[in-house]
Amino acid sequence: MGLFERFLSVWVALAIAAGVGIGLLAPDLFQAVADLAVAGVNLVVAVLIWLMIYPMMLNVDPSCLADVGRKPKGLALTLVVNWLIKPFSMAALGVLFFEYVFAGWVPVEDAQQYIAGMILLGVAPCTAMVFVWSHLTRGDANYTLVQVSVNDLILVFAFAPIAGLLLGVTDLEVPWRTLVASVVIFVVVPLAAGMLTRRRLMQRRGVEAVGRLAERLKPTSIMGLLATVVLLFGFQAETIIARPERVGLIAIPLIIQSYGIFAIAYGLARALKLPHPIAAPAAMIGTSNFFELAVAVAISLFGLSSGAALATVVGVLIEVPVMLSLVAFANRTRGWFPPA
Repeated sequence: MGLFERFLSVWVALAIAAGVGIGLLAPDLFQAVADLAVAGVNLVVAVLIWLMIYPMMLNVDPSCLADVGRKPKGLALTLVVNWLIKPFSMAALGVLFFEYVFAGWVPVEDAQQYIAGMILLGVAPCTAMVFVWSHLTRGDANYTLVQVSVNDLILVFAFAPIAGLLLGVTDLEVPWRTLVASVVIFVVVPLAAGMLTRRRLMQRRGVEAVGRLAERLKPTSIMGLLATVVLLFGFQAETIIARPERVGLIAIPLIIQSYGIFAIAYGLARALKLPHPIAAPAAMIGTSNFFELAVAVAISLFGLSSGAALATVVGVLIEVPVMLSLVAFANRTRGWFPPA
């Protein structure tokens, strides 16, 4: 493990603190960044997310999809949890907490925004960061790549209609052109760039060259992640300081969702008698979120200072500590599963 992976929580915590601090000290700077947008998509956020995702997309190899036939149960489990359970359980928890449990504590308009942000998180299963969680649990790297590749392909086609369906349930207007454009910008473009680079490198220098390039680009990915966190928390600095209780209220259903989805996926993996190197990453993919995409779409749809954007940012806040706790649990329960 490199320095970043070992101290992931520390770097993210420092980035969060820096974002809030700078956002309070220089709000005009963040407003200027917020104004750099085209067609509802913030250009700075777009560049940072491309920097973060592109090195991960180098690992997406369509040829590995042929290996799914050897062990289809793990992939089937991931797809069922990610697309038939997680989006709808997230929406249900959002409605439960913000229309009933927290009713009277949060204005109705804000509550609907928070539900929308939760929905966007729920419809975006993890892609890039799952490679880190898989590595930490000693997961099967090739099979994890298959799972991520298939989820990326499904995400391109399923994100917009499922998000639109669930957002429509909450009586929020959905600008479909912006939603679909965001999927193209934040998923299709880096995915295509990564696959094209991979193919050219393999043709000229072999598969080892792909690994070397990904390793060289790791600092770029790290900087993109940390800069994105700084930027997002800078945008929300005043809200976080002025309404810390709102952050806490949003975090409660998100944490319940995270541990609940992991319990479902991990329990089903054990029932299916999957080997641990497949079971652990399968559960991690559904539990974690593609928060880069969720945040970007929330910003595009509802604005940088919206409650929906805040809800997705809270997803970033809880992501790392929750996932690291689940990594530790998965490693302690390795004996629950048959050997690979």
